[in-house]
Amino acid sequence: MLFVRPARLSDLDAIAHMARTAQPVLHSLPHDRAALEARIALSEDSFRADVDFPGEEFYLFVLEDSATGRLVGTSSIVAAAGYAEPFYAFRNDALIHASRELHVNRKIHALTMSHELTGKSRLAGFYIEPTLRGDAAAHLMSRARMMYVAMNRRRFTPEVFSLLLGVTDETGASPFWEAVGRKFFGRDFKDIELASGGRSRTFIAEVMPAYPLYVPLLPEPAQRVLGEPDPSALLAYEIHLEEGFEPDRYVDIFDAGPVLTAQVDRTASVAGNETRTVREVAGATNMEGAAYLVASQRAGEFRCVLATLPESEKGAGIIAPLDASARAALGVQDGEPVRCAPLYRATPQTEDAYMGDAQ
Repeated sequence: MLFVRPARLSDLDAIAHMARTAQPVLHSLPHDRAALEARIALSEDSFRADVDFPGEEFYLFVLEDSATGRLVGTSSIVAAAGYAEPFYAFRNDALIHASRELHVNRKIHALTMSHELTGKSRLAGFYIEPTLRGDAAAHLMSRARMMYVAMNRRRFTPEVFSLLLGVTDETGASPFWEAVGRKFFGRDFKDIELASGGRSRTFIAEVMPAYPLYVPLLPEPAQRVLGEPDPSALLAYEIHLEEGFEPDRYVDIFDAGPVLTAQVDRTASVAGNETRTVREVAGATNMEGAAYLVASQRAGEFRCVLATLPESEKGAGIIAPLDASARAALGVQDGEPVRCAPLYRATPQTEDAYMGDAQ
């Protein structure tokens, strides 16, 4: 049974291994062991804290295999991006250049450095072992964060966002960075990525262009990757779309990767969230129903698993039949409440619903 729980200091070795080997690179997790230990300690303090509004809290989750005790994934939430320093991104603006005399009216896109995302809650640091990437476990690892948000609304802002890796080539070079960032920093993309971490470093404002960058003046390879996720980030991109995130007008300041945003109330894990009562079932029971995210917060310890439950509209919405392994992972017993949300949308999105996705 795979389940999501908060990270602990005792997980340091396993998390350090994931931070070193993860692809794409986990910028929210430092490679330095002492710094990583401090980050996990901050997460533990954040989960324990009595929070009335989002601040410097950082919540780190891990995916554990209950059969072996191994950690096979991680993800995190930053309560307020850029809490200590502004969080930077490029805003893709449309500017009108017109001349009545020449009968010219052109809409030109320009990238302007912005810190408007500062203070908003951010989903970050998603990683799952490659053998599980095609499995529903990837959805569990990513979307358990929104289940936690649903159960702890005061800890997070009404709007959340996620920044995904932009397109890089087989050597790790970014076409956008080569066209823009290198001109100002004179350094490799990977070096600046590690130095910048959460996009909240003062040197970004000190070195990056203060004036808009006109997109048509950029080389064609840089234009093509604007707002496009790297192939290695497509899984995270698709999971975010399933959750209800949408591409916004912001792109990453270094590699032009997509920024996805969502109103918390409209996300699948929050809008479809309901409280059910646990009922014991035998493990061999062949239950009909749909896949659900099931979460508990017993004694303040958040847990989340996947389970097959009867669908609400079939008249059994208040019951959550769970076998022994699921109950043990959640730390709940018969008759106790759990929070549930469908793993997949009940109504498939139509072709029109995909219009306007990342360009």
